[in-house]
Amino acid sequence: MCRHLAYLGPSRSLSSVLYEPAHSLEAQGRTPRLQREGAVNADGWGVGWWDASVGPEPARFRTERTMWTDQTFRATAEVTHAEAFVAAVRNASSPTPIEAIGNAPFTSGPWLFSLNGFVAGFRSGVREQLVPAITRSRARAIEGSSDSEVLFALVLDQLDAGGTPAEALAEVTSRVLALATGKLNLLLSDGHEITATTGGNSLFFLAGRGLAAGGMLLASEPLDDDPGWTSVPDESLWIGTADGQSCQLLKRTQR
Repeated sequence: MCRHLAYLGPSRSLSSVLYEPAHSLEAQGRTPRLQREGAVNADGWGVGWWDASVGPEPARFRTERTMWTDQTFRATAEVTHAEAFVAAVRNASSPTPIEAIGNAPFTSGPWLFSLNGFVAGFRSGVREQLVPAITRSRARAIEGSSDSEVLFALVLDQLDAGGTPAEALAEVTSRVLALATGKLNLLLSDGHEITATTGGNSLFFLAGRGLAAGGMLLASEPLDDDPGWTSVPDESLWIGTADGQSCQLLKRTQR
């Protein structure tokens, strides 16, 4: 399992979410409160952020080092500000290799993507059933061996075909669950909107108050004890925007 989060709102330092809250992403890496499988997320981490003054494509940092021992990026996070970012700490499914290219967030064009979960049987036949459905160009762009990257390629194909982010996540979730079981908390953002699913793991949002003042935070676990954190029901599709008013449960994903 993993822990992930996304933020949209007024410009702020990456550190103000990744490191500073009482139950920051760094803390969730070492001592998750609500993680349903695995006790620690020590197999690397990553963060991606958008700078509108530069362009629509996000910058990204990933490492195989544990977040709480990797002090190299912490100083950078204190001086890097963004109006939108996605980050995740990783607990890799065995026997996945521990390498930076296997860590979320994955990126293509304006998109950042994360999977909190796994596809059961991915390395014993399910991958071979999923990959042929990916367009050749997307399949060639897959760098690592993780199930997350294959799911992202499937999502990108749906977006290329004209699907909305919500339609893309719902379709890929349905496709995977037609072949296998798994935990499928997917997260996708283009820096303007966050779309996510819940499928076997916890997910919470905070809108327009506290750490999310003027914006929106979505996270596997609350980052602090603010009573405004709201749990997203399991097997749901969720959309949030920076205005803090348009988050909604659209429909149940189908198993």
